Amino acid sequence: MGAADEHPQHQPSPAPEGEAKRTLVFTYGTLKRGFSNHGLLQDLARAGDAAFVAAAATAEPLPLVCGPYRVPFLLNLPGEHGCQRVRGELYSVTPHGLARLDELEGVSRAHYERLPVSVVVDGGEGAAEEVVAYYAHRGYAAEMWARSGRRGHAEYSPAVAAGYVRRVDRPQHLTFLDQIRVFVSSQS
Repeated sequence: MGAADEHPQHQPSPAPEGEAKRTLVFTYGTLKRGFSNHGLLQDLARAGDAAFVAAAATAEPLPLVCGPYRVPFLLNLPGEHGCQRVRGELYSVTPHGLARLDELEGVSRAHYERLPVSVVVDGGEGAAEEVVAYYAHRGYAAEMWARSGRRGHAEYSPAVAAGYVRRVDRPQHLTFLDQIRVFVSSQS
């Protein structure tokens, strides 16, 4: 561990020579401040593995929908009618922080996939910046969009999140992908 590890940085700054490159991650759902999974980003920030950068929005309209248990999903379906620019937060994370986020988002289990997205930072000069976000996995994204009535949200707000059920409070006999299959096949 180097000296940088002993003093967590809370403001983004260029990585000193020899320090791992940080990745900018756009969060739009439960990882945002005030939501259930934000504690992970707080833990990463305390360890120097994440730092809040700014509020931001996607440069282009994208579908943001809620799935089973009001879990938010950004869909990699640009150009769909019924979607809007999505508001969220931008974080700078280390490779260790990114691995922890990948674990939470179930990247290796095909729950979400980490892909590029263009965002515009609030108060910025309007130029789009290429970052990454966790999208619903392509294996079920189109079905999720159809199930939502092809209507998305501009932001995962407390009103949109009303009824969210934490992972530990969901039925444990079904996998996350099983929960999605049940949700997309239901009529209500």
